Amino acid sequence: MPNVDLPLNELKNYIGISPTPIDLIEFWKESLDELREKAAEVTITSAAFDTPICECYDLNFKGIDGEKIYVKMLLPKNICNPVPAIIEFHGYGGNGGDWSKRLSYPASGIAYFSMDCRDQMGNSGKEYFRSGNLIRGLLEGPKKLYYRNLYLDAIRLLDIVFEMKNIDKKNVVTLGYSQGGAISLVSGALDPRVSKIFSIYPYLSDFKRVWDLDLGDFAYQELKDFFRWYDPQHKNEKKIFETLSYIDVKNFAKNIVGEVTMVTGLVDKVCPPSTQFAVFNNIKSKKEHIIYPDFGHENINGLEDIIYEWALNLLK
Repeated sequence: MPNVDLPLNELKNYIGISPTPIDLIEFWKESLDELREKAAEVTITSAAFDTPICECYDLNFKGIDGEKIYVKMLLPKNICNPVPAIIEFHGYGGNGGDWSKRLSYPASGIAYFSMDCRDQMGNSGKEYFRSGNLIRGLLEGPKKLYYRNLYLDAIRLLDIVFEMKNIDKKNVVTLGYSQGGAISLVSGALDPRVSKIFSIYPYLSDFKRVWDLDLGDFAYQELKDFFRWYDPQHKNEKKIFETLSYIDVKNFAKNIVGEVTMVTGLVDKVCPPSTQFAVFNNIKSKKEHIIYPDFGHENINGLEDIIYEWALNLLK
């Protein structure tokens, strides 16, 4: 079997090496309180995309800093009783994708929401994809980190969905690949109302391990560039990794309440397997790890059907 990381038997016991802040829970409680003190200013309008299969809407709201955040909302037609909801988050540098990509969910009786992450290639924020999102705010401390705001965007969307009268509050779940896989997990950790999480090769975990392995060229290149330009002698390395620890997914894992399904390819050179196992092995709730020995950070044969079957179980 190809190998880019630890042997599988060691991966199953690996819990990560990056620091965990002693005030992590307090930091995020204060962040959530700050978010909820500010008006969301939600607007929902009919989308230009039209289909006989479902109702399509443009949902917009404001993030903690006033940034406009855009979400595609697809609802089943003629809802009589509250329906389950899937909230999906996309990979780094992408967007929520085409409307037609997820029609199978509302067609099956499940509400579907897809959030464009701010300042990437969607309709959220003020800029098109801005390089350096991973390190934005890194010199200014954890409250200024880009991913603090992005995680809070996800929580605000959850708050909006949970307030909708036609949504089954016991069946709101999160889904995502890579960056989206990370956000889906963090959302479930920060909001215990999330009943299930499906996370595919999550990004943003165990930053020190990524650094030590010298992998993740695309996903973590910004971190390498940061040290080269701003700290070439690594005088502030300890502080940098301590700051990143406030957005490190492995540090959220133990607070997840909902049921988790995770997917990992053992030859993933973008988000190394050990960084993903560091998340999975710290999860205390009911969980399942689907492992693909010969796949990396890529489309995996048959996985979309597995996700769809997982979604259909929400209707039971």
